[in-house]
Amino acid sequence: MITVFTPSFADENNTNAQNLTVKEVVARLDQSCFRVTMLATGAPDSRIANRPNTEIISWGKRANTARVLLRLLRRPPDVYFFPREGPLDAAFLALRTRLSLRTALVTYVVSGALDENSDRPLLFRAVRESDAVAANSRWMSETVGRIFGVNGVHTVFDGIDRRYYYPPSELGNACKLKRVFFAGSFRPYKRVDLVIAQASKFRDWEFRLAGMGEEETACRKLVSDLKCENVRFLGHLNAAQLGEEMRQAQLFFLPSEIEGHPQVVGQAAACGLPCIARRSYHPDYIVDGVSGLLAGSDAELSAAMEKLIANAELRDRMSAAALKHAAKFEWDDVTSQWASIIEEATVARRNHGRKRVA
Repeated sequence: MITVFTPSFADENNTNAQNLTVKEVVARLDQSCFRVTMLATGAPDSRIANRPNTEIISWGKRANTARVLLRLLRRPPDVYFFPREGPLDAAFLALRTRLSLRTALVTYVVSGALDENSDRPLLFRAVRESDAVAANSRWMSETVGRIFGVNGVHTVFDGIDRRYYYPPSELGNACKLKRVFFAGSFRPYKRVDLVIAQASKFRDWEFRLAGMGEEETACRKLVSDLKCENVRFLGHLNAAQLGEEMRQAQLFFLPSEIEGHPQVVGQAAACGLPCIARRSYHPDYIVDGVSGLLAGSDAELSAAMEKLIANAELRDRMSAAALKHAAKFEWDDVTSQWASIIEEATVARRNHGRKRVA
């Protein structure tokens, strides 16, 4: 049995994209082959809590790094999966080298803010010292390989949770409202202001915004200044609520300037939504011109919105194409990929020390 530790949280209500990924993978990993340890601040996902050969470490208000690190040193895992960029990860990587621990490091790169000038030393160290490296899109894999000079970077897409993200019934589809939907954190790079700007142009459409964050007050003021009575702030939504909102909309709009490979785009596609997003991060969830439209500038985003709002037939064609394309992203397939990568990294570490898995 391979023992795996991941500094990811198993909480039921934790909707952080990275934690969602790990929860979906762990829930499907063969319980007779993998013993997994995760963290939690509250009630864990029932699938994780009920999974045999699973340990959940409570994450409290203080002394977490020292307590978890001591646990890892007493019983070093075979694999440290998906390191983040926090003090626990930094301490473990340092001790892994100093003590020559035989724990394999499997790193997953999901952030789009990655280039030669990035000030992210811990991520850079994790990639360079990993026994296996994967990224969540083809573009991210190519970027990691180019920046770090790493060969054999795996591409492992995030899957789509079919419990929550599925198309409306035929009747529901016919009754879809004139809605544009946005979901994401209210941060400057997400460019929620562009969603509101589009709402001011298409006042017979309702623009519904799901999420919270530092820019929410400024966004509410912009809505007031532009007198956009067609904008609705929905706050934080859980997965079930998010899926239901998507099934009631006609379009999904994500004008964010920086992304890795946003799961929300795949979730929207699985609900039958044509998506408008940036071309810069090359989202594999969208087939440009077929299941949605990719733009290279603010002006192109605006033109894409105009095109899809004006053409119901095009929206219908793209909706059907989005559903077909989204069917390729299944969590069972993703988990099989991860199981193979983890197994190979474990064997490589045991047999060859710090030899990276290609």
